[in-house]
Amino acid sequence: MNFSDLGLSEDVLRAVADAGYTTPTPIQEKAIPVILMGRDILGCAQTGTGKTAGFTLPMIDILARGRAKARMPRSLILEPTRELAAQVAKNFEAYGKYHKLTKALLIGGVSLGDQTRIVDRGVDVLIATPGRLLDLFERGRLLLTDVKVLVIDEADRMLDMGFIPDVERIVSVIPKIRQTLFFAATMPPEIRRLADAFLMNPKEISVSPPATPAETVIQGLVVVEHRDGRRPGGGQKEKRAALRRLIEREDVKNALVFCNRKRDVGILHRSLARHGYNTAQLHGDMPQPARTATLERFRQGEITLLVCSDVAARGLDIKEMSHVFNFDVPSHAEDYVHRIGRTGRAGLSGRAFTLATPEDNVYLAAITRLIGKEIPRVTVEGIAGADLEEVSARPPRRRRGRGARTAARPETAARPETPARPETAARPETPARPETPTNAKGREEPGRGGKRRRRRKRGRDRRAGERRETAQPAPARDIGSGGRKPDKPAPAGRDQRPARKPDKPTPQRRDEPEGRKPDTPVVGLGDHTPAFLLRPSKPGRKR
Repeated sequence: MNFSDLGLSEDVLRAVADAGYTTPTPIQEKAIPVILMGRDILGCAQTGTGKTAGFTLPMIDILARGRAKARMPRSLILEPTRELAAQVAKNFEAYGKYHKLTKALLIGGVSLGDQTRIVDRGVDVLIATPGRLLDLFERGRLLLTDVKVLVIDEADRMLDMGFIPDVERIVSVIPKIRQTLFFAATMPPEIRRLADAFLMNPKEISVSPPATPAETVIQGLVVVEHRDGRRPGGGQKEKRAALRRLIEREDVKNALVFCNRKRDVGILHRSLARHGYNTAQLHGDMPQPARTATLERFRQGEITLLVCSDVAARGLDIKEMSHVFNFDVPSHAEDYVHRIGRTGRAGLSGRAFTLATPEDNVYLAAITRLIGKEIPRVTVEGIAGADLEEVSARPPRRRRGRGARTAARPETAARPETPARPETAARPETPARPETPTNAKGREEPGRGGKRRRRRKRGRDRRAGERRETAQPAPARDIGSGGRKPDKPAPAGRDQRPARKPDKPTPQRRDEPEGRKPDTPVVGLGDHTPAFLLRPSKPGRKR
């Protein structure tokens, strides 16, 4: 069957012929006629089978009839990563070059102002990642009320990256009367539930068993035995040496080297650069311009080895990719299928090698169950390896941290019953402690600690007495002067003050009680004391 038998327009067929394609893939052959009929699609196919062209080509013909409005895109394509979104945008440019369709790319790491100006003019196709799309929508710079075609690509990858709540939010604000195209490489129960919620009477298309590697990919497994014991993360040095031996042995034209962690990407990149390899790195913490430039240089052949994280494991289409190396065994078995799917595309052959240690036995077993066969063992000259039986027999590696997967421990044999312990003889009575000696008063004689405490207390009392004897008394202050400094220095002590002259007798006042003698001493504030404060002193009180 040719593309001309699928019902595409002449302009689209000319663009496909210019790209060098003549025969459609199975997913394209089944999906394109159904999309042109306007039905929803639930497509499941392994990576590298041409799903992108399967929905891009019919969308161009659908959107050719109509005109875009300002801030109101006519179609929306959601992608999990920036690299995949940029690749879909390039496919639209290649297949739609004979149509006057406008597109916009909304991804993070790029100036928001430039993207906003493109959307303001109106676009036919909006290709976006969920986070940046919601950001622009919540700012009020984008309207989704005119979306006629919705494409959710790599839905299983969005599930792994935690984008499903954002996708549900986006679907809730677009019109319910639309055509939805739902594509995934695997079909777990969560993806099936989302498909039932988003699609309306869909046509289910599955061209191959889900999560199976392409037959054009030759696989190999290298099990490295590290020398420094069963330490966590061991074997990195031996794995780097095995990787270099593999690169020297294989005819590597260009290759992706996958690591599980971003930190390991940098370590491996520096190691390969020190040994003289033409290498670069790619991971999610890099700025978007640097990621785009690195990926373009790799496509142009300027870079031979690209050390990357799983950000490059989905959907990237690099022509004539010769090798893929898994420096780390992926924690999720589905990621193994996507990683090795970067090679052996478009009917070409490719080679994929995985480096493992005996601690990776659980992940290797999960991959074997998923693909339905064991990965063939490959030996590397000069590298000490471990037997496959040893890998499967060793206990699984225990990972720490929240959300880490813990493998079930093997069942242990029942412990034999321990015999009852014989009755032990009675222990001899311990002798009583000697009585504490007492003094003449009947009190217990203190030990050495009590003597030390008494000596320290006597020393403190003696030093406090010396400080009191050497202290100088504060100068006396004349209270009657209102706090002013006296003209002469105050006397040395209180006892050396001159005796105060007796006060003159005051005449008896009218408001004083009868029988009050004028010369009766009064306790008060002086001659100007108010009468209501006056009271007679007690008899016999010293003045």
